[in-house]
Amino acid sequence: MNQINYQKELEKILEKVGANPPRLFLHSCCAPCSSYCLEYLCTYFAITVFYYNPNISQEAEYLHRVEEQKRLIAAYNETKKGYPIEIVEGDYVPGQFFEIAKGYENCPEGGERCFRCFDLRLRETARLAKAEGYDYFATTLTISPLKNAAKINEIGQDLAMEYDVLWLPSDFKKKNGYKRSIELSAEYDLYRQDYCGCAYSKAERDVRLRGEEATK
Repeated sequence: MNQINYQKELEKILEKVGANPPRLFLHSCCAPCSSYCLEYLCTYFAITVFYYNPNISQEAEYLHRVEEQKRLIAAYNETKKGYPIEIVEGDYVPGQFFEIAKGYENCPEGGERCFRCFDLRLRETARLAKAEGYDYFATTLTISPLKNAAKINEIGQDLAMEYDVLWLPSDFKKKNGYKRSIELSAEYDLYRQDYCGCAYSKAERDVRLRGEEATK
C-alpha cells in the first residue's frame, strides 16, 4: 500500500488558499516545535495557537513551556511577516492524561500510550475548532522525527469526520522543517526540552542519561 505524502497533501490545500485567510486552530506542543509551523503557515492562515498539553506532568515544566510559547508568538507578531497570531491556553489538568494512560504505563515511547495522548489533545482541538467556527484544525506534533506522523494524521482525519471540521494534514518535518525549527529556536533563544513532557517519557530520559553518564 502506498504511503500518503502528507506534506504534498498540505501543499495542495495551500495552493487553493485565496486572499481571505481561512481560520486555523493549531494545537501546539511547545514553542520550538511551533516555530517553523507558524513561520510556514502564517502567510496562508489566520492562526490561533491552542496550547493544550495535560500530558506535561510537572506544573513548573508546563508553565515554562507555555510562557515560551507566548513569548515566541509575541515576537512573531512584532515582525508582521504574516497574519497576526493569537493564542488560547487550554485547561491544565494532568489527571486527564493519567486517566487515558492507565494500563499503558509501561508502553515504550512512541507506542500505544502516545497514540492515546495524541487523541486526547487532538480531540479537544477538534471540539473547540468546531464550536468556535474555525475552518481547519491541525497540530505541530508532526514536526518531530520521534513522532509518528502517519498515526497523527490518521487520528486527525478520524476526528475531522467525528466533529465535522476540516483537518489540515501535515508532515512538518519534511522540506527541512525540523532543521528550520532548530535554527529558529536558536534565533529566538527558545527553551528546548529533551523529553515530551509526561512522567513516563521523563523516566525514560533519566534512564538514558544515567546510562550515558556511566559510559563516560
